[in-house]
Amino acid sequence: MNFGTVDQAIADLRAGKFVIVADDEDRENEGDLICAAELVTADMVNFMIRRAGGLICVALPPDRVDQLDLAPMSETNPDEYRTAYTVSIDASPRFGVTTGISAHDRATTIRVAVDPATVPTDLRHGGHVFPLRSREGGVLQRVGHTEAATDLARLAGLYPAGVICEILSEDGSAARRPRLEQFADEHQLTFITVAQLVAHRLKNERLVHRVAEARLPTAFGTWRIVGYRNDVDRHEHVALVYGDVSGAENVLVRMHSKCLTGDVFHSLRCDCGWQLDTAMRMIAEEGRGVIVYLDQEGR
Repeated sequence: MNFGTVDQAIADLRAGKFVIVADDEDRENEGDLICAAELVTADMVNFMIRRAGGLICVALPPDRVDQLDLAPMSETNPDEYRTAYTVSIDASPRFGVTTGISAHDRATTIRVAVDPATVPTDLRHGGHVFPLRSREGGVLQRVGHTEAATDLARLAGLYPAGVICEILSEDGSAARRPRLEQFADEHQLTFITVAQLVAHRLKNERLVHRVAEARLPTAFGTWRIVGYRNDVDRHEHVALVYGDVSGAENVLVRMHSKCLTGDVFHSLRCDCGWQLDTAMRMIAEEGRGVIVYLDQEGR
């Protein structure tokens, strides 16, 4: 099958349409209907109930889950993929919700959940809509439907929350690729994969940002120390720059993974500190160069 493009999926979501997103065949190998939470209607919920058949969930960014004071459904989660369900919800009766089970009630509950004006007391727990806590960093942190929904909504310029519902086959089993392709053709829906969304984000987004810079006098001369933050995992990395490296060729560069015991305390159990000192000395003698100091274990 020729899959649709991520750009098509983003445009469809922005227009209030459904898209189908499949995860990897070596993961859950399932496909979900996804739409933007803030644009969901009763008719769309009814379509999910009657045509898709899976559990209707609303994928929320982690800060929204915290704002609404939604506790995890279970403190221990043995699920292999760590799907982060919270307590289920209904909007309170003042929003026109009755039992909570109807398509109208569920659509209302979802829109209330993503309304910035909503406070925890506007929701009733033990309801008919199942919130999911997405990972900060989206599909670059977890390649799941939850994160795909929040990423797609954000990329569409909408509130970063999506409604997801697994597509089932006629026999009640989870639909696999052939049935998902058929479903997409029958309903004229854009069909993409989580892998496509990962590739799209890596290609189009700037994920590392400079956050600070200062002069650093050392035993090997004065360097510039530049701090960077990775938006995906929130790790902070440092570049130590000596001399003018802009436009230069054959610049000496060392990639150095941080090692507190070796770099700071000069442990004899590793040679990390010696390697760092040697690199700084070589670069200083050369007159220019860079040390990229990574916030990660190197061994």
